[in-house]
Amino acid sequence: MHYDDDYHNRPFSLRAWISMAPFFRPFLRTLAEIIVLMLICSLIDVFIPLYQKYIIDRFIFPRTADGILPSALAGVAVIFVQMAATVLFTRLAIRVEMGFSRDLKRACFDHLQTLSLSFYNTTPVGYLIARVMSDTDRIGLLVAWGLVDVMWGLSYIVFAVISMLILDIRLGMWLALMIPVMALVTRWFQNRILGFNRAVRRANTMITGSFNEGILGARTSKTLVIEDINAREFDALADNMFRCAVRSTAESAVYSPVMLMFGSFAVAMILVQGSSYAIAGTMEFGTLSALVSYSIGIFEPIQYLSRIFSEATATQANIERVDALLKRPPEITDSPEVVQKYGDSFDPRRENWEPLTGDIMFDDVTFKYPDGDEYVLEHFNLSIPAGTCVAIVGETGAGKSTLVNLVCRFFEPTEGRILIDGRDYRERSQLWLHSNIGYVLQSPHLFSGTIRDNIRYGRLDATDEEIATAARLVSADSVIAKLPMGLDTEVGEGGDRLSTGEKQLISFARAVLANPRIFVLDEATSSIDTETERLIQNAISNILQDRTSFLIAHRLSTIKMADLILVVKDGRIIERGTHLELLRKKGYYLRIYSMQFAEEIIG
Repeated sequence: MHYDDDYHNRPFSLRAWISMAPFFRPFLRTLAEIIVLMLICSLIDVFIPLYQKYIIDRFIFPRTADGILPSALAGVAVIFVQMAATVLFTRLAIRVEMGFSRDLKRACFDHLQTLSLSFYNTTPVGYLIARVMSDTDRIGLLVAWGLVDVMWGLSYIVFAVISMLILDIRLGMWLALMIPVMALVTRWFQNRILGFNRAVRRANTMITGSFNEGILGARTSKTLVIEDINAREFDALADNMFRCAVRSTAESAVYSPVMLMFGSFAVAMILVQGSSYAIAGTMEFGTLSALVSYSIGIFEPIQYLSRIFSEATATQANIERVDALLKRPPEITDSPEVVQKYGDSFDPRRENWEPLTGDIMFDDVTFKYPDGDEYVLEHFNLSIPAGTCVAIVGETGAGKSTLVNLVCRFFEPTEGRILIDGRDYRERSQLWLHSNIGYVLQSPHLFSGTIRDNIRYGRLDATDEEIATAARLVSADSVIAKLPMGLDTEVGEGGDRLSTGEKQLISFARAVLANPRIFVLDEATSSIDTETERLIQNAISNILQDRTSFLIAHRLSTIKMADLILVVKDGRIIERGTHLELLRKKGYYLRIYSMQFAEEIIG
């Protein structure tokens, strides 16, 4: 499990924050308004001790109430101004936080739509969810409220120090010299607390992962009788989190009294020295009161600034991860000329799309996977006329999906060309090609919603009658009719309310509704019961008629009717021909066919 410790341990760098500049631009005016409001709030906070000094020297010590009403009303007016400024900057900060994280989420999600399939094959789903959800939220939170705290803290310290020096340069200078010392102490504690908090987050991540595996794998755990092992592992993780949390809390518990000690010491010094000055008549008592207030209040912004700096350093990891995702280039891209003519996924220019017939040709194709060292195909040539049914067979892990991945342009040839209808498919857009491909997976994914909604994803403008026709073509209508609400039955998250066979049939109907010119069935009948397989096989011959199709099959009984069978072993095509031709060759195909035939007889 990866926790991105390399990010967390990096020092603070403005370069990471500069990468977020495009997302700051829409909020520059709002951020400027927040800064102005925070300056107003900090000025009022600095004004209050001075107002307090005025009241003491003007009314309390002279023991007079003459003119107190206007002074009281002025104080109330200042408080109302501060209250209004607080309400306004809170609303603006929330707008920045939500808007900033929204824009980051949108940018991440849009960029994910452009990335190639190989990216999703190698990137865990949890990693992507954390980047798009947790990381963007944390960045937005710090951008909005971090700015609030920083502006208030910095401006208050500056204005308060100036006021103290004006009131009494002797005590003001002494208090000003204490600020760097307290800042260093605060910074030291914050770094330690931050380190322990990271440990707590890592421990919490491990507990969440263990809990998730325990729930999802409950059935397997019970069949393997390993509940006690799971419990011991979870207990160890929980104990580790307990220890980390206790240490983090202990550091925080030490930090608070240490800062309180500094604050009390500063207040005591102000009181001792200030009292002697006041008694000697060289300082007014109102001035002493104001200096005491400043000495107490100066510690809060110091703590705020140190906390924000620590959080900014920690959030830098979130920024770098999001930035790395946004800068991740897709491995398969259309040329600018192709995009200009055919559009892209977000702005397709369908009026320029030529109809696809289905002729496919591998022209001297050499290919190896981006993360592989060996060539899977070398100088491979194959012509597939439109309407041809090609079956690809082989043992599990033999590399049956390679040809299909190339045809679908999930990968591109390392050398050579793949021609669709006589043209290199790189001369047309990926969306044009993918819109003409119907792909049925071994483990199909259904979206939350009804069966009707999921079939309609094949073509969003399809009518209810067309949806029912598509279901009938793949013999799914009889199965759907047995469900409580028919086509309006809710499928649940990922289709978990349906059986594998039911999901397969719905996926098949969805592909049929799209009316593609190229069909790919990726072991589409290997995980379903015999009755459902019979329903699908009865429909396949009609559906695939006049369409170019690829059948990736483990069961050889599903591909006897193919026009061409390619036998794959160790990532290479070792035999090709029809079913009868391959049996006559008495090669590898006959061997695996005989083994499966024997298993079916025994079964």
